[in-house]
Amino acid sequence: MDPMPILTDILFMIAGVFLDSSKGWFSLVDSALVVAGTWGILRKGGVKGWWALVPFARYEKLGKVAGREAEGRVAAVISVFVTLSRLAYQLIELCLASIALSAQQQDLLFNAMDFVSIVEIVASLIFFIYMIRIFLGLLEVYNRRRRWLLLWIAANGVVSCIWGWDNRFQPQWTAEEMRTDASTYFSNARATVLDQGLTVNLEERTATEFFQKKYLLRDIHMYIQPGHMVLLLGGSGAGKTTYLNAINGYEKAKAEVVLNGRNMYKEYKDMQYDIGFVPQLDLMRGSDSVYRTLMNAASLRLPVGFSKADRQARVEEVMNIFGLTPVQHNLVSKLSGGQRKRLSIAMEFISNPSLFILDEPDSGLDGVMARELFQQLRKIADQGKIVIVITHTPDRVIDLFDDVIVLAKDANRTGRLAFFGSIEEARAFFGREKMEEIVKSINRREEGGEGRADEFILKFAEVQHG
Repeated sequence: MDPMPILTDILFMIAGVFLDSSKGWFSLVDSALVVAGTWGILRKGGVKGWWALVPFARYEKLGKVAGREAEGRVAAVISVFVTLSRLAYQLIELCLASIALSAQQQDLLFNAMDFVSIVEIVASLIFFIYMIRIFLGLLEVYNRRRRWLLLWIAANGVVSCIWGWDNRFQPQWTAEEMRTDASTYFSNARATVLDQGLTVNLEERTATEFFQKKYLLRDIHMYIQPGHMVLLLGGSGAGKTTYLNAINGYEKAKAEVVLNGRNMYKEYKDMQYDIGFVPQLDLMRGSDSVYRTLMNAASLRLPVGFSKADRQARVEEVMNIFGLTPVQHNLVSKLSGGQRKRLSIAMEFISNPSLFILDEPDSGLDGVMARELFQQLRKIADQGKIVIVITHTPDRVIDLFDDVIVLAKDANRTGRLAFFGSIEEARAFFGREKMEEIVKSINRREEGGEGRADEFILKFAEVQHG
């Protein structure tokens, strides 16, 4: 048996692992160009170029340069599956070509090849999707048009070399500059804990992703006065829902949350009905009447000492507040959109909470119905309650709010506090008249925004720092 073909195959395998390439001279040359180009891109981005020579890790470093660290980590892990499945296929192929096997053994190996092929195809598709995300980040960093994406798909190696070694292609910022932006500057501020109102001192809220600690929220400190209705703004992924879950005790963070002098985390069981939370989607049964729905809510949320007569009196009071008395005998399934929204709010209001949180309560409502709903929320706040609301159409009811919280993603995609204060102060701080324009200013460019999140996070952190 001539050992040269086998030796050549083994050399191809080694080169393929090193370059993340499949077998074939053309593929090896293209992959070598990718490695060379990646070396230049990493070097321009402030990362050691030799990382391009390290299998799998090069994608994590490329993601870092592109401002897509999470995508880079995923691409690195997936590339391991692609390479291992490719190696397994080639080893099986080599065994079939060079070793005498029985028919049964050959069948087993052919079945194994089919399975490995499927794994490689699926992993390659996922890898390709994440590499597109990384390249979109590079487009933003290099301030280039999206048509380059098509060129990259058609000729990855050539495009990588152009971007890596042509001096006309220079990043607007380096990976180190991303990290020394708002992502590493913290206010070290701490809101004073008072006996009345809501105090939030949130250091961090984390999760584990691919065995690595990921920051969802960091450095959020504020004090909200009783009787204030507060708008919570932020683009997609800024951490609005995560923030609300942290302050209502549903998902604890490394934080101190004090409502009217009581620590939410330490006294959660006693305080859980002191907070009313109305999610975007209700879970009411359509076969129950309005009155029955509220009586069930009263049984769950009111103290055990309440008699049936006391519960009935509270239900009638709440129905009157929210204009539900005329439809108290109607089935929930027969209510209009506005009536259903009011009922979902009334259910939470049964326990007379001090803090009221609503996630898009105007979703699906027209302008008139939405304003009526927010006017009702304003009346609740005027009773000395704190009302915090997420809405994607804030400008039609902005006159009803006292304060605004603006959350934004920093360079590391961590939710941070970009502003907290009155509506007029927010307009002056951002230089924008409308709240929707404020959201646009902090959204990333690929989301249709201006990409100024870090600027305002830093600006507000410095204001808090004093």
